[in-house]
Amino acid sequence: MTRPTGNVRLKAARVAAGFNSQQDLADALSGHAKRMGIRGLSIGVRQVRRWESDNPPWPQPDCQRVLVQLLGQSLEALGFTPPWGSDGPSYGPGQSAPVPGAAATRRSTGVTGRRTAVSHLATVGADFQAVTRSHRRLYWSVAPADLHPAVEAHATLGCALLRDAAEPSRSVIAAALGETYLLAGRIEFFDLREPGLAHETLLLALQAAGEADAPLLGSAVIAHMAFIPGWVGDRDAARERMTAARTYARRTHASAEFLAWLDAVEAECETRCGDTRTALRLIGHAEDVLKDGNAHSSPEWMDWFSPARLAAFKGNTQLLAGHLPQARTTLLEALEAMAPGEEKQRSVIYGDLAAVEAASGNSEEACSHAGQALDQLALTWYATGMDRVRDVRRALTAHQNERCVRDLDDRLYDWSTTVSVLSR
Repeated sequence: MTRPTGNVRLKAARVAAGFNSQQDLADALSGHAKRMGIRGLSIGVRQVRRWESDNPPWPQPDCQRVLVQLLGQSLEALGFTPPWGSDGPSYGPGQSAPVPGAAATRRSTGVTGRRTAVSHLATVGADFQAVTRSHRRLYWSVAPADLHPAVEAHATLGCALLRDAAEPSRSVIAAALGETYLLAGRIEFFDLREPGLAHETLLLALQAAGEADAPLLGSAVIAHMAFIPGWVGDRDAARERMTAARTYARRTHASAEFLAWLDAVEAECETRCGDTRTALRLIGHAEDVLKDGNAHSSPEWMDWFSPARLAAFKGNTQLLAGHLPQARTTLLEALEAMAPGEEKQRSVIYGDLAAVEAASGNSEEACSHAGQALDQLALTWYATGMDRVRDVRRALTAHQNERCVRDLDDRLYDWSTTVSVLSR
């Protein structure tokens, strides 16, 4: 496998921060320097090009400060090697760089950092990859709060292995590390509701994908990063990340399923940004892509998407667009098509069906579907599913004195769920 050229860590951080070109980063750094009160500092595209080269020069002190502040990582994590060696300060002589957030403290070694003696046995890459696969399967059945520490510990091991690994094990470890960080980021965003932490973790996943020269994995990571601004209505940031994700996907042989998933991700972001018309157009395109197909198979790690899940995306968008009869039909079909092992998604679909009935004024049916969602959540916890149920309960405020709504409240606020409900 051909090794990537240049400073892939800085490139990954640049793309993840939304700067698609070296010129964009140069302009942002110069502007950020002014906001930091650093006078007379102008960073040009030639300087950024040098930093993204195979042997990036150690930045000058003022440039160090701006890089760390803007991109939120230490200089070593951005691919720079200090002239005094890797055991010296991580920022500059006599200076210390700010460390952004608790996650950065816990992962101070990152994909780079202190070196650890590692055996160069030929099985190391395959063994590390096998555990990654196991964690991926466990995600669908194990409580996320229990699985997350194990995934993080596995990522820490992967960083240690990667620093001293040689080919062909190095590429295998790097790819598996990217998958591990992607899984951790998915748990943090979808299950633990920690978008800031998820962003930092997904950035590490992108760096690992760069080390493995795995553009399809990089595309998947960036598309997940689009969810973060998309869910808070930041359309420009979400679209920018989706542009980057599609760019990476074009560099390799993406399956029809993967391309349809990119449409679905963008559709969900557009839905949450209030543009359901664009979202439904994207979903229609995704359906056509799946129907036409192509000769390429999906990667093993892409276990979060299927035609049934696309239908679930569509039903939610139809619901939010106010197309209630269509949403009801789509969601019931999606529920029927769900395969065993997709229990988390079932709770979301039940929640959306409940929302359809609540919006239609059918409080009994709404509470029935909400109860089915809670039944599923009792077996397999999923924060996104619980969010759907809470939204339904708020929509039923006008019916709160009805027996069915009171029964729903009894379930929502029992000892097993009250903490989960009130903590969000």
